[in-house]
This record gives sequence, structure tokens and C-alpha cells, in this order.
Amino acid sequence: MSLGKIVDAIIGKEDEKKVKGKVVLMKRNVLDFTDKSSLIVDDIADFLGHKVSFQLISSTHADPEGKHSNPAYLENWITNTTPVIAGETTFSITFDWDDEQFGVPGAFIIKNLHFSEFFLKSLTLEDVPNHGRIHFLCDSWVYPASKYKSGRIFFANQAYLPSETPEPLRRYREDELATLRGDGTGKLEVWDRVYDYAYYNDLGEPDEGKEFARPVLGGSSEYPYPRRCRTGREPTKTDPNSESRIPLALSLDIYVPRDERFGHVKMSDFLAFSLKSITQLLYPAFKALYDNTPNEFDSFDDVHKLYEGGIKLPQGPLLKAITDGIPLEILKEVFHSDGEGLFKFPTPQVIQEDKTAWRTDEEFGRETLAGINPVSISRLQEFPPKSNLDPNIYGNQNSTITREQIEDKLDGLKVDEAIKANRLFILNHHDVIMPYLRRINTMTSTETYASRTLLFLQDNGTLKPLAIELSLPHPDGDQFGTVSKVYTPSDQGVEGSIWQLAKAYAIVNDSGVHELISHWLHTHAVIEPFVIATNRQLSVLHPIHKLLLPHFNDTMNINALARQFLINSLGAIESTFFPAKYSMEMSAVVYKDWIFPEQALPADLIKRGVAVEDSSSPHGIRLLIQDYPYAVDGLEIWSAIKSWVTEYCNFYYKSDDAVQKDTELQGWWKELREKGHGDKKDEPWWPKMQNRQELIESCSIIIWLASALHAAVNFGQYPYGGYLVNRPSLSRKFMPEPGSPEYEELKTNPDKIFLTTIVPPLQTLLVISILEILSRHASDTFYLGQRESPEWTKDQEPLLAFERFGKKLSDIEDQIRQMNADHQKWKNRLGPAKVPYTLLFPTSDEGLTGKGIPNSTSI
Repeated sequence: MSLGKIVDAIIGKEDEKKVKGKVVLMKRNVLDFTDKSSLIVDDIADFLGHKVSFQLISSTHADPEGKHSNPAYLENWITNTTPVIAGETTFSITFDWDDEQFGVPGAFIIKNLHFSEFFLKSLTLEDVPNHGRIHFLCDSWVYPASKYKSGRIFFANQAYLPSETPEPLRRYREDELATLRGDGTGKLEVWDRVYDYAYYNDLGEPDEGKEFARPVLGGSSEYPYPRRCRTGREPTKTDPNSESRIPLALSLDIYVPRDERFGHVKMSDFLAFSLKSITQLLYPAFKALYDNTPNEFDSFDDVHKLYEGGIKLPQGPLLKAITDGIPLEILKEVFHSDGEGLFKFPTPQVIQEDKTAWRTDEEFGRETLAGINPVSISRLQEFPPKSNLDPNIYGNQNSTITREQIEDKLDGLKVDEAIKANRLFILNHHDVIMPYLRRINTMTSTETYASRTLLFLQDNGTLKPLAIELSLPHPDGDQFGTVSKVYTPSDQGVEGSIWQLAKAYAIVNDSGVHELISHWLHTHAVIEPFVIATNRQLSVLHPIHKLLLPHFNDTMNINALARQFLINSLGAIESTFFPAKYSMEMSAVVYKDWIFPEQALPADLIKRGVAVEDSSSPHGIRLLIQDYPYAVDGLEIWSAIKSWVTEYCNFYYKSDDAVQKDTELQGWWKELREKGHGDKKDEPWWPKMQNRQELIESCSIIIWLASALHAAVNFGQYPYGGYLVNRPSLSRKFMPEPGSPEYEELKTNPDKIFLTTIVPPLQTLLVISILEILSRHASDTFYLGQRESPEWTKDQEPLLAFERFGKKLSDIEDQIRQMNADHQKWKNRLGPAKVPYTLLFPTSDEGLTGKGIPNSTSI
């Protein structure tokens, strides 16, 4: 080599360009809620050297294997950066650079040669030549490289439709989706990143005996169901169609992809450990307290002591086992215990201002519009109410309520006039429950009815109950129809006590329908297939993936925990709600009638007859109950969601043709129908996904279900149901009949009869413990209109549209405050119990607030 060339090489080496960046990550032990320490210098040093490497991938220069930069490694720990979350650590990193040969980075490959996993938040390149700043939003767990079959890849935050993807990135985009889909075989481990489908076949434990077995939900016309995440566990020994369950010691390790597990903030860990603690440790303690003694709630004052004084659990070895098994932080912060066995619950909102207002007919009617199940009431359009059950199987199931029983309460109207004037409404749980009622009443400890409740819309906008029909299967067989009795309002003597019981039986029905259908089925269960299909078919580069991702946060994890502790055989739901062992089976039968387009709020309101189409109204519909807090606030939220989704989708899809030619989008929608909701794949009502309007409507429904609908039916559970007297979930006795000792005791001690009929202490303690946890907001919650990272996309127009969405939600908050303050005009927003309607108030503080719309179904 000539001297000149040697000099040129030396000069070239010295002049070689460098690109600097920042890497934000978090170590595993920071996420351990028992660990009081943050990262220390020795821990951080473990990541330095050649333990973690990054290789950039060009988006503009291609070669057969992809154009990669030289590996770069974590360098200095940047101590002057203030972390957003405790435990976050920022490192500097430097890449060699040759702009002519490399161009613009669009992705990077990371290799973790460290001994354990870590959470990678982001990589940011500050000054890429001829381009500027590039941000890679990662938010993912990175396990040691030996755990992966292919390298971990992350893409820059620029969204691309499949056809617009830079050519050098196409293969990486496709390969990443293939990794996430997996091959459909084998047991999945914690580090696996596979999203796949399975039936609900892990709720029972047939190897433990017939009483523990449960039918497989999904894959049949008898019990259709949305799919859940596949885990790949072995089948049970006695039933090859059922999947074995995880041993209790490992019960928090049920598989979901690692990035779907709860995050790194303490409250999220509390949720998982608290559910386990209640079902595996506290429940036995509650049983020990009540099973061997005749203890009952003898008065409402006894119930109030749960909130005002607390309850002492049994002393001795059992208490020690409980307190040893639950970390002290959980005992104090979640169970309000000092570790000495005294458990005290927060006072539910429904009795904070007035301890007796829940008993009024006005509050009963108000809670059908503004309580925790405001989605079941419908307009009565024919009288008497008719049943849709097959008369060849169930005989005559039509209502026995007569005109004479209600016409004196219609403010001078005849029944037909009241129907024509849109003033009669019904809470109708008869057809859902009746097919199971004989088995429930004979095969479980429950004794209850199927109910119909008629209500009248008064001139002041409130609903008053007119009659409650309680029905039982005919003793001679289903084909003979029902034995029904109708109860009408009274506030005097024994008749008043009977009326209070009739309302309680109706609420028992409503509580079960709420928990199993309005809440679990219509939010948690139906959303999970969307989470799975999105990760399998839509690349992280896809704009619809970016749109929907926040609305899927933690959903798979909470659903997995529900299968482990709540909806499993003899789990918390079966133990505390009236359908007992038939709970999930009953929800599967209801899923037969689930129609995706009808989940849009306007469509739902029209279907239930509580609204009619009206092009002159702001939302295209007119409410027939103007003071319907759930619908009034919900329509504002729905409109804001749809406006945001419209702006977003129209930015990326300039025509209907673009929707049709989007291969990932079409694959997503096809798989969602044929696999995720596979039992409904042949239904004609599915949108065809052939135009922008169908895309906008579908994405709006998904976001509505995951955020606002779930908030409306979840976060009021403790404010209303934490006082189980107000929202009983089961009944142990039938209505006292004239001449019986119970009927006679109604004359002298009606409260005791009410409590011994409706409110069992053991189940009360269990259900309010669970409802309190499920009604809490975690400290790491992001609410509708918020995102964790302001750099979730590089495109400015969607970012500005998202700002407008947030501003609109803020305006809705102001509107809700104003309406809640106007007690004269909006009587149903506060009611006798003085609980303001805030369940669709967009934001909230941490904790038990009774308001706030988290982005996702995360609890």
C-alpha cells in the first residue's frame, strides 16, 4: 500500500461518523414488589461491556440479509436523567455510521447476553445524518438470547400500511408476525411471545371428581364462546378435552405472553397477589369463622360493623397461616388489616350519606339507569310481556302480570296509553334464568326465582317500580310452564317487608346477569380475541395496531387470573353468585345472541327500545328517558371516540380501495371472525371490512367495549355492591308464605328475615373483598385520551387529532360536573342515596373512586 493510501485510511478512520443515542430499560428485580431497593450501581454495571448489543437495520438500503450496522453496546449510565418511573435507567450508546452505505435506520436487533431478562422501554437516536431524531418505542421484555428461536427486533415509531413498508423492512415485518403466531404446538413458557387461541376448557378439574368438572365453552353450538389465550398445558387424565390447571403454588404463573403481564407499578402486583390471597387464604378463614357457628347478620347494624369496626378473624394457627401467607403491604393497603386479623372495609358510597336510602323505590329505579348494570333495562312494547323460550320445551312462559295490578299507578294512563307514550319499561331476566332455574334450585345451595320488573317513567324523569313477577318452574315439569306470583309496591307492615324482599330477589337476578354477562362476557371475554388477532395479524408498524394497542393493556392477564381464581369451578364467582356451578355455562348460552355491530352504544340503545333514530339529534338518536345518566354520558364518550377514530383512519386510508387492499387488515378481520369468534364465523352481520366506514365503526366499537363500557359496569361494583344488602348476589330461601314462621316473624323482625334470606355472611365477606379490589384504579393507569408515551407515533396529524380527542374528553368532564350539580333537572344523577353518577367521568385518581375510564379492560 502506498503511503498516500495509508494516510487516507488513517484520516478516514479518525473522521468516521458516530451516531449517539439513549437506551431506557428497567431491571427485572425492580418489578418485584417485595424488593424495596431500586437499581444500584453494581446491578447497572452488569449491563455494561458486551452484555447487551444493538444492531440497526436500514430502511433505505437493502441487501439479501438486510443492511445492519456494526454492533453497539450499552455504555455510560446517564445519572442526570430523571426517570418517569422508579427503576428506569438510561444508558448512552454509540453507533458507527456511514451515511452513504446505511441511510436511515428503520429497526434494530437486540441481543441480550445478560443472565436475566429486562424491560426495554426505548431507544432514541438523536442526530441521524440527513434525517434527525429517530425514536424506537419498545415497551417489551427482552429475555436472554438463548430463549429465542429468532432475534428480537424493534421498529421505529413510523406507521406504515403493508404496501407502504420500505422494502428493506418487509421481510422483518413478516417474520416478526410469524414469530408471534407460533406454530400452534407445545406448552408455552413465560418467555414465549406466542399469541394463539384456545377454548375455555380449563375452568374445571375433572380429575378431582364430577362436581369439579365443567363443560368446554367454545367450539360447539351448545356452548359457543369467544376464544381465550392458548397455554398448551397437558389435558386432564379423565377428560382429554379439558386442559389441566396450574397447581396452587404456581397459580400466578398462568401463561400469557410476557408483554401482556401486569406492569411494573406496585398496584398491579397487588392485584394479582390479592386475588390469590383472597381465594386461597382469606376464604378458608371466612369459612372457619362462619361455617361452624350459627353466626348471621341479625340487623343492618351488624352489617355496618364491617365498615365501621371491622371483623376479627379466628386466632391461632389459621390466622398465622393467613398473615404469613400475605405480605404485610397487601394486608395493610388492600385488606386494611394490621396483620393481627382485624379486617375492615371502606364504607361503600351508597351508604356514606344515607344508610337507608337504598331501600327506597326511587333509588331502586335510579340504579337501573345509573347503577352498575345500566345496560339491561328496555322499553316495554307489548303487554303482558311475552317470553321467547320455546313453548314446546318450556310451556307457557308469558308474564302473568295483569292490567289491574298496575293501572292504578300510571298517573291516570291506561296500560296501552302508557306503552304508546313510551313510559313503560322492563328489567327482564326471566328468559335468561328460567332454563337453569330448576337445576340451580335443586343442585346448589341457592333458592331463587326468575324475575320480571315493570317500571313507569314519571313526569319528573325518574322511574318507579310497578310490579315484580317472581317465577319458578312448574313442579310437574318444564313443559307445564311456570308458577308465578306478582308483587306490587307497599311501604306498610308485612306487605312492605314482602315488597322489600321482592326487590331483593329481582336484584339477585340483576347481580348475576351483570357479573356474568354485562361485565365478564360483554367486555372481558369478547375483547380477548381482538387482542390475540391484533398481535398475530397486524404488525406493530400497522396504524390500526398503534390505534388499538392501548385498549388491550393487561386484558389477557386479568382474564387469565379470572380463569384461575374467579370463574373456575368452585371459584369466587360460583361461590358468591346465584347461578353457582352454572354461571359460565349460562353466559355461553347468552353469547349465542351476541351481535358485534349491536355493541355500538347507539345501536344498543335502539335495540333495547330506550332510544329511537332521530337525524335532528346530535348523536343521531333521541333518548326516550332523557335523564338516563349512562346513556347521556355514554353518547358523549361514544361520539368522541368515533370522531377520533374517524380522523385517525382517514389519515392512513385515503379511499375504500386502500382498506380492501390492506393485506394485514383483511387477514386480521378474517381471523378474528373465523378463529377469535369462530363460533359466529357464519353470521351475516359481521362487517365485510370493505370500506373506511366499516373500519371506523368496528374500531370504535372495540375501543368502546374495552374502555367506556367496561368502566361503566366495573368501577361501581364496590360503591354500590360493596354494601351487599343493596346488591345481593344470591338468596338462600324462598319468599316467606302466609302461615309460615318466617312470615309471622316479618311482623316483629323484618330485617332479620331479610338478612337471613338474602345476605349470607360468608359469601358477603368474600364478595366484598373481591369487589373492592376489582373496583380500584392502579397508580399506573392511563385513561381514555391518555398515552404512556407522547411519541407513540411519528405522524403529526394523528398526534394533533389525539390532542383534540383529549380536549373533548376534558369538556365532557366539565359537562358531567355541571349536570351532577343540577339536582333539580337531573334527578337520576344523584338520587336518594346521593351517589353522583361519575362512572363515565373520563379520568380518576388512584384507588377506589367510582369514576374514571381506563383505556383497557385491565381489572
